[in-house]
Parts: sequence; structure tokens; C-alpha cells
Amino acid sequence: MPPKFDPTAIHEVTLRVTGGEGAATAALAPKIGPLGLAPKKISEDIAKNTGDWKGLRITVKLTIQNRQAKISVVPSASSLVIKALKEAPRDRKKVKNIKHDGNVSFDEIISIARQMRPRSMARELRGTVLEILGTAQSVGCKVDGQHPHSVIEKVQSGEYDVPEK
Repeated sequence: MPPKFDPTAIHEVTLRVTGGEGAATAALAPKIGPLGLAPKKISEDIAKNTGDWKGLRITVKLTIQNRQAKISVVPSASSLVIKALKEAPRDRKKVKNIKHDGNVSFDEIISIARQMRPRSMARELRGTVLEILGTAQSVGCKVDGQHPHSVIEKVQSGEYDVPEK
């Protein structure tokens, strides 16, 4: 027989969901059912909390204590870059293989790097900026009207200055 459920214990559940839509209750049930939570209610809460990320795949972290779930959005670098492009939300059931050919300013790249800094493996902000520029390259957008790789070379040569604070 499993041990008795401890209500004061903190459980963390991480899921990938599409912003603005609830997580599939079939996927949620085995993860949060044993913790005494209703998957349908949690799915509705996830849909409400991810409304401003509509149409983007994002990671959601559920922190569960005393049968209460606290939902926090943990955006990835690519979803932050796509959000910075300010594209109209798309219907993922109808529009497939979208091209992100917008333009992002270098200042926005630095602000995204500051957001991603705690989760980055780089030693300093400059390295995190290079990581975000690589993500921008794989997303397919431009940075200050240039290809992201040429901006990466300019950051490495010192032509573009990355402030540490």
C-alpha cells in the first residue's frame, strides 16, 4: 500500500501547452489526479493564465500544495523571440509551417536575454545574448534588419556592445 498523502508537501508538475488553450485533461489526469486535483478545473486555469501567449507552445509549471495549484508560465527562448515579433495569433489547427520573417531590435534581444539569464548556461549576459541570437536565427527572423548570424559575429568582434547591467 502506498504511503499516506502528505498535504503540506510541495509537488511540481511541468507540462508543455499551447497558450490560450487548456491542457488535454487526458494528459493531466495521471499527473495531478493522485494529488487530489480535478484535471478539468486545472485545464481551465491553465487556459486562463496563458491567454497572452495565445497560439505559442509554452512550458507551464504547476506548484501544488494543500490541493491548491499555482500556475506559472516558464517561456522558452523561442517563444519569447516569437512574441517579440508581435505577430497576430494563429489558429494552429488551420495554419501550419508558419514563417517568422519579422524584425526584432537588438534592445529586445538584450531584454529577452535578461529574462532567460537565470536559466542560461552562459557565464555572462553576452553569452546569453549569443544564445538568444542563435534562437532568432533558427526561428527565421531578422535582428535590426540583418541576418542574426552577422549580428552574432558583430557581438563577438565587439562591434555591438552588450551592457552587463
